[in-house]
Amino acid sequence: MSLSQLARSICESPTLKMNETAALLRDRGEPVIHLGGGEPKSKTPIDAIVSCAGLLNTGDIKYAPADGLPTLKKAIIRYTEEHYHKIVSADNVIASNGAKQAIMVALHAILDPKDEVVFPVPYWVSYPEMVKLAGGVPVPVRAEDGTFCPSIEEIAEAIGSYTKAVIINSPNNPSGVMYSRDFIAEMVRLCEKKSLYLIMDDTYNRLLFDNRAPINCYEYITDHTESSKLILINCVSKMYAMTGFRIGWAIANKQLVRAMANIQSQQTSGPATPSQWAAIGALNGVQAHIENLRMTLENNRNVMVDRLNAFDGVRVVKPDGTFYCFPDFTSYEPDSNKLAGFLLEKVRVVTVPGRDFGMEGHLRLSYSGTIKDITEGIERIKWAIDPNAPNELYLGDRKLVRDWL
Repeated sequence: MSLSQLARSICESPTLKMNETAALLRDRGEPVIHLGGGEPKSKTPIDAIVSCAGLLNTGDIKYAPADGLPTLKKAIIRYTEEHYHKIVSADNVIASNGAKQAIMVALHAILDPKDEVVFPVPYWVSYPEMVKLAGGVPVPVRAEDGTFCPSIEEIAEAIGSYTKAVIINSPNNPSGVMYSRDFIAEMVRLCEKKSLYLIMDDTYNRLLFDNRAPINCYEYITDHTESSKLILINCVSKMYAMTGFRIGWAIANKQLVRAMANIQSQQTSGPATPSQWAAIGALNGVQAHIENLRMTLENNRNVMVDRLNAFDGVRVVKPDGTFYCFPDFTSYEPDSNKLAGFLLEKVRVVTVPGRDFGMEGHLRLSYSGTIKDITEGIERIKWAIDPNAPNELYLGDRKLVRDWL
């Protein structure tokens, strides 16, 4: 079969692959624990359900504008004013099929072949592939000190004549680390100085712990005109636990949004109308759902970190937000793909290899599930790799004997 060079260069999403693998094992009756998930377990807010059902009950479900329903745009405008203190117009807003498409159409709108996009390591697995899909060149920047936060100087050194944009995701998937206020401020100023697009992926910015407050990138811009190259990305997927509805959005200058809408109209047309009405309900409804989710995740994080700290040789940085932890298992197995496969085979625990996020030796573990899943999952991992753990483990009624250490 003859495939394009582009098709051959794009990798499968490892997180989606892990989801598929876990589902297949569960269908076979295997006692799988999924610590690789990227979605909260809480239910969709009732306001979203009622709003979506109201449309479905009419039976009148038609095309929406390519850039989103006017009512959804109004909800996004209000949300942006409330949480970012930024007043924008409908022409500054595009609603997409998830934050992923919002980023994707932005990259298609700004990149020419060989243009470079810079982002810190570790990074969301999709950033390099999305940049390549748009014809660009991904430029990951790793901190020389081995931490999850490259310095502004290290980011600046990676910027060259072909650089077109920088992507910042804070708090970060996979590490859960939140970049400092000073870092965000300097990043905004650096991109303005060099006339670069700055894509702020704020997908998790309200899922913060330890009394941290979201950082507002608009506080640091000096260009308040329609020439601004700041692109703000958000969605209902994570903070409202509405991953399946696939609604995200971008806030940007009017000319860029118009170009993004043209591209989106040829890709997928507008997002599904019922999903947009669900997002309207979530954004306009009672907001207690987000705080309840945040508190649950913070407690789950504490449980996971405490248990990981009980390992000899595992290094873990306590996440500031999100629902991910990114511990370093190098002292047990430096090949993260090999380790993830081993844990799935031996103890039926799903994890995501750190290699896919730009840092080998790490695994991304999610604490978005139940406390039982977290405690049992970490117990299984410890049993599988720690020679000091008891030699036997029960998975349901099945007794396992560790014979590989």
